[in-house]
Amino acid sequence: MNIFRILGDVSHLLAMVILLMKMWKSKSCAGISGKSQLLFAVVFTTRYLDLLTSFISIYNTVMKVIFLLCAYITVYLIYIRLSKTYDSENDTFRLEFLLVPVIGLSFLENYEFTPLEILWTFSIYLESVAILPQLFMISKTGEAESITTHYLFFLGLYRMLYLANWIWRYHTEKFYDQIAVVSGVVQTIFYFDFFYLYITKVLRGKKLSLPMPV
Repeated sequence: MNIFRILGDVSHLLAMVILLMKMWKSKSCAGISGKSQLLFAVVFTTRYLDLLTSFISIYNTVMKVIFLLCAYITVYLIYIRLSKTYDSENDTFRLEFLLVPVIGLSFLENYEFTPLEILWTFSIYLESVAILPQLFMISKTGEAESITTHYLFFLGLYRMLYLANWIWRYHTEKFYDQIAVVSGVVQTIFYFDFFYLYITKVLRGKKLSLPMPV
């Protein structure tokens, strides 16, 4: 454990709480991609199967359970409790374009050809692209609410802090996880344009808007 890992976990948790609070207070999930949240729920489910087989620490176990609960509650709110406010017309990203290559890559590039290891690898690859339906939805509608942009900012910050964590661990422990690092870099790249718009617009009190696709 190091400060970058802890701050990354806090940022990740804060992003999920911001999203849940937004939906709970407004009684609406408008502007939120249910497909992205469904993918994140799949990510946590396949990654944290080791909860049933191993114990690392109380911190590790508690955080995993919290992330799973937040992910499931978010999906429940979008597709059941607040389904009437779900913008399915604009949440149209084709998930098979992500799932098919991710599944194939998980079988081809992994550390050990066992069910748990393949599912863990699948979760790492899937997380790197799970935000794409949300970004696609924003580009399709042309704008995003401030709360949604705060959620995306902290989610992107979590990935950047984890990159710092891996760099720190490499220099202090000589530890290097190629699959996690490469996937993390890919995921962080997806946030670059958003970070620029967040800093230049949202932090100045302006609404984040994007050009509408032709």
